Amino acid sequence: MSNLSGALSIADLRQMARRRLPASVFDFIDGGAEDERTLADNRHALTRHRISSRVLVDVSRPNLETSIFGNTWAAPFVVCPMGSCALGWPEADIAIAKAATSHGIAYTLSTMSTTSIERMASAVQGRLWFQLYVLKNSALNDDLIARAHAAGYEALVVTVDLPVGGKRERDLRNGISMPLRFSTKHIWQGITHPGWAWRMINSKFPEFENVRDFMGQEGAGLTIAARVGESLNASYQWSDLVQLRDKWKGKLLVKGVQHPGDALRMLEIGIDGLWISNHGGRQLDGAIASADALPAIYEATQGRTTLIMDSGVRRGVDALVAKALGANAVGIGRAPLLGACVGGEKGAHKAIEILIDELRRAMQLSGVANFSSAKVDLS
Repeated sequence: MSNLSGALSIADLRQMARRRLPASVFDFIDGGAEDERTLADNRHALTRHRISSRVLVDVSRPNLETSIFGNTWAAPFVVCPMGSCALGWPEADIAIAKAATSHGIAYTLSTMSTTSIERMASAVQGRLWFQLYVLKNSALNDDLIARAHAAGYEALVVTVDLPVGGKRERDLRNGISMPLRFSTKHIWQGITHPGWAWRMINSKFPEFENVRDFMGQEGAGLTIAARVGESLNASYQWSDLVQLRDKWKGKLLVKGVQHPGDALRMLEIGIDGLWISNHGGRQLDGAIASADALPAIYEATQGRTTLIMDSGVRRGVDALVAKALGANAVGIGRAPLLGACVGGEKGAHKAIEILIDELRRAMQLSGVANFSSAKVDLS
């Protein structure tokens, strides 16, 4: 087990994961699409802002709580949906979900998770959301929705910005596929990373549990992005989203919003929350950074809906910057996954703990006593 006490930041966890994972697996987690411009822009869009701190404020007990859909969260973070996490650590989905819910924040299970809807709900007591990739098989979509409702998931997050899978060149060069097809290179990487190899050998072989019967083995050998892309419904339109709104009786969020015009139209059809995202730079290379898209969407919606922003969040202060730009909470994906890759549930817990501690400290240093009512000035 790695010495997690030596990790002071998410960057530290990333370096630990780089050392402990085969290069192909690390690249799958760390990489973006094509030239990775959007991957880099996501981080830059957050880090270029500067907070104009206020002083002489009682920040002895900063309150990180935020209200989402009438529920109080202990901190303004939500774990993003992520597929194929088990490539980095066995049962990583459950490990991350347990860590998230122990900190009083929500975990979003991906359609392409290697843990089923039912198994996650049984294993984790806490706030769970389910993310729906809109697939070509409409009966399967309906089945996934019904299963999530029956299992008690609080909210449905439908991803609408992915009609095809992105071109992730690191994966193409490394031959990362689902199910895994081992080449000589992969075998050598396993030999030179014995800890990872031992965990993989002694665990259940990962597969897409939620869509196992639908996808079968026809996509064997495709990169994960390509395999998912083959199954996506590229003809999904506004009328389909209206029908989904009618089918799902709980809170419904739309993930992948980047344009204020789309945001306003979604409010008109009764969408409960908007998730500003570009998939962490993993799909369209050249997409606007999420932190750059957020202000226009906030201005257009005028506080009439819940806004969540992901992509590029690596520090606790990023949540404070996002709050100033209009977000109610931020999504975290790579951060807890990198932690899990280093130390399972304890590693995921460490990653979330780092972000919460950094946010608390940033609030104190900038004169913010209460996150939910914060008025943060940026320069």
